[in-house]
Amino acid sequence: MEYNNKSSLTEFILLGFSEFYHYQFLLFTFILFTYIVCIAGNMTIIFLVIVKHSLHKPMYFFITVFAAEEILFVSVPIPKLLAISIANDNKISFQGCFLQVYSFIVLGQVESICLIVMAYDRHLAINKPLHYTTIMNPILCLRLAVFPWFIGFFNSLLVTLCTLYLDFCGPNEINHFFCDLAPLQSLACSDTYISRTVTIVGASIGTVVPFMTIVGLYTKIILTVSRIKSSSGKHKAFSTCSSHIIVAMLFFFTAFMIYLRPNDNLYDKYFSLMYTVVTPVFNPFIYALRNREVKKALRNNLNFKANLKTTCSISVIGYG
Repeated sequence: MEYNNKSSLTEFILLGFSEFYHYQFLLFTFILFTYIVCIAGNMTIIFLVIVKHSLHKPMYFFITVFAAEEILFVSVPIPKLLAISIANDNKISFQGCFLQVYSFIVLGQVESICLIVMAYDRHLAINKPLHYTTIMNPILCLRLAVFPWFIGFFNSLLVTLCTLYLDFCGPNEINHFFCDLAPLQSLACSDTYISRTVTIVGASIGTVVPFMTIVGLYTKIILTVSRIKSSSGKHKAFSTCSSHIIVAMLFFFTAFMIYLRPNDNLYDKYFSLMYTVVTPVFNPFIYALRNREVKKALRNNLNFKANLKTTCSISVIGYG
């Protein structure tokens, strides 16, 4: 390929958080713990929605899709960070680095559009309740679940290629814990104006446009809910939307701090740590703790397991 002729580098070195070399094991423990909690929390949500018939609704289908995407999203940067922290395995091949860049951007874009879909679902449920079941049929749900991937694949490809075809012939140390566009562009030997411009435009499309769309949808929802006379009706309507709003705000505000501000390589990786590690670990708990039906399904499942365990113990004692 053309970029192999232009770039002399065959690998990059990810510095990670090497400045805290005395605390690498502590960092590894923290990252591993949050990663396990994030995976376990999202897997629990997926399991509950699958096995509980009361959760077989479009809203919970999209929550399941988002949970699956969240597992993939955190699994792009975190395993390499764990390897850097515990084994000092900080090398990544040229091709592997850009594959990580592309995967990360795709999944970030998919999550942002999925949040739009979830907001649109709540918009239909509250503003068009009589037509909701007809409009949000299984076929449309499936299409809305697949649609973000088409946007993510093509939008992310253009942004990644514009950085891939830069010249990389000098330093290969990336002051980050995974391959991202800004630190890669700072290592390029050629002019990065076009690449940085495309990155800014792509970041705006991937964050600002979805954010403004979600704000518009929830503004309509709030106006509709404010006209409900019953306080219990208002509470029920807001309770179904509050978790989505919190997750969306956490996602976009952390994304804004990284991609829509002047480049500052010294602090980029710390903001990225919040975006890729800290924020995702809260999302399953937000959905579980702020949603009445999810809490009920989880409580029933735990009670069923407890009763089953008690029954088995009694049976064993009886046979003994």
